[in-house]
Amino acid sequence: MKTTMIVAGSLMVCLAATAQTKPAPKPAAKPAAKPATAAKPAFVLKTKADSVSYAIGLLDGSFYKQNQFEKLNYAAMVEGFKNAMEAKPYLMNPNQCDNLLRNYMQEMATKKVQPTIDEGKKFLAENKKKQGIIETPSGLQYEVLKMGEGPRPADTNTVKVHYTGTLINGTKFDSSVDRGEPAEFPLNGVIRGWTEGVQLMPVGSKFKFYIPYNLAYGLQGSPPVIPGGATLIFDVELLEIVQK
Repeated sequence: MKTTMIVAGSLMVCLAATAQTKPAPKPAAKPAAKPATAAKPAFVLKTKADSVSYAIGLLDGSFYKQNQFEKLNYAAMVEGFKNAMEAKPYLMNPNQCDNLLRNYMQEMATKKVQPTIDEGKKFLAENKKKQGIIETPSGLQYEVLKMGEGPRPADTNTVKVHYTGTLINGTKFDSSVDRGEPAEFPLNGVIRGWTEGVQLMPVGSKFKFYIPYNLAYGLQGSPPVIPGGATLIFDVELLEIVQK
C-alpha cells in the first residue's frame, strides 16, 4: 500500500515538474512588411507649359540659393510673378525692387566675409600706430621705404613697376619680382588703392601700401587667391612713367 502511494506521489511530482518546464508557446508570426513604395512627386509635369514654368522656377531658385538668399516667402514670390505676368497693380515699382535686391545682396555678401573685414580693420588700427605709417583720408596706409627723385605720375599715366602682394597673414599671392619682369598698367585701370598710392610716388621710389578691402577687391575678392573683404599689403617700386 505504501509502495503504491510512494509511486503515485512520485508520479504527481514528475507531472508537476513537467508542467513547470514545458516551453512557452511561440508567438504567432507577424505578417511580412509590405515593400516601401517611392513617394509620389508633389507636382507632375503634364504639359509643355508645366515644364517651362518649372524650369523657370528651378533656375531662378538655384540663382537665389547660390547667392544665399534667406527666409523667402514663396507665396509673395508667386504673387509678384503673377502681378508682372498678368499686368496687375504692383506693390512696389521695378526701381524699388531693383534697389531692394541690390541692397539685400550687398548685405548677404558683407555678412559672408565680415570676419575677414573685421580682421583687416583690427590690423589697420594697430598698424597706423607704428612709426613711419601715414594714413590718407580714404583709409589707405603707406610707408616710404625709399624716396625717389623723379616725377610723380597722374592717374591717366601708364607706369612700370615691380611689386609683391601679400595678405595680412603673410601669404604671397602675386609678385612681378618673382617673375623677373616688371608690370605695366594704366593707373586708372587698377584697384583704387593703387591708383591713389602710386600717384604719391616719385619715379625711383619704393613704398609699402596697406590697402583696406574697399580700396582693393571689395567684398568679392579675387578668387581663389584673394578672399572677399581682404586687406592687402603691397611692396611697390615705381620704375618709370611709360610714355605712349
